[in-house]
Amino acid sequence: MVSCVPSRMYDDLKSRNTNCEDELEKLKNNNLKLTTSNDECQQKATDMSHEISYLLKDTTALGTANRRLTGLYNDLSISYEKLVANNDQLLSENQSESRKLIVELQQTQEKLLRKEDSLLRREAVMNDLTTQLKSREMRVHELERIIAEKDSSTKALKDKVTKALIGFANDGLTVEQKNGRVYISLEEKLLFASGSTAIDFRGEEALSKLAGVLAKEKDINVQIEGHTDDVPIKGGPVKDNWDLSVLRATSVVRVLLKNDGVAPIRLTPAGKGEFTPIDPAKTVEARKKNRRIEIILTPNYDELLEVLEIKK
Repeated sequence: MVSCVPSRMYDDLKSRNTNCEDELEKLKNNNLKLTTSNDECQQKATDMSHEISYLLKDTTALGTANRRLTGLYNDLSISYEKLVANNDQLLSENQSESRKLIVELQQTQEKLLRKEDSLLRREAVMNDLTTQLKSREMRVHELERIIAEKDSSTKALKDKVTKALIGFANDGLTVEQKNGRVYISLEEKLLFASGSTAIDFRGEEALSKLAGVLAKEKDINVQIEGHTDDVPIKGGPVKDNWDLSVLRATSVVRVLLKNDGVAPIRLTPAGKGEFTPIDPAKTVEARKKNRRIEIILTPNYDELLEVLEIKK
């Protein structure tokens, strides 16, 4: 039999068999690989199925959430529209209120400006008044200074007159200072006999001493007033108490003028009659007091009058 199969054919068949076995081995290997790959694919398919299931669930949840968010969005949109409407209304009301407030503010500013103008005018008036007040204060101080000087001068004059006439103090003569003047009062008994206008020796002596003081005090003006009682005069050269008071005053003037240092322009005689009594009683003692000569010494107040004139 062996001899029946050719050797070449045998080798060929053997080679084919070997090839077939190799092919079979390869196929087995490929099958194994394919089986392994299939298992892997099936596992992946299973995993993907699980993932798809999870994604489906997640998609459902997301859809629910999306629908909820959409509802919330719609609600928010409605709320926003309401807020916009309310805001527009508030803006409109605010604009109206703002215009009202602006008008009130302008009116208030105008009032403030008017008040400011008024205050400025008042301030100007106050400044003017302050200036005037300061000026008046200066004038008052100047007046006070002048008055103080005059009071001092008047007191010094009174002291000089008192010293010059000290010897006549017991003869019905008094000297006092009041109202910025020096008043010298001489009773009738020192100067005149009853009803007479002639000055006796003792009275002339007193007047001469007074004239000596007046001659040195050049700025002193002298008013001589004659005073009588209320008893009417009957007969004689003197007509009445008016006449008697004037004549006695002029008699005193003539004695004072005997001193050349006494200028006539400084002397003013006056008759008061019985109308300015010291004591209005109807007694002998009261009438005795009322019969007198008063000599009023007035300092020169020209400087004071000038200040007062400036004040006007």
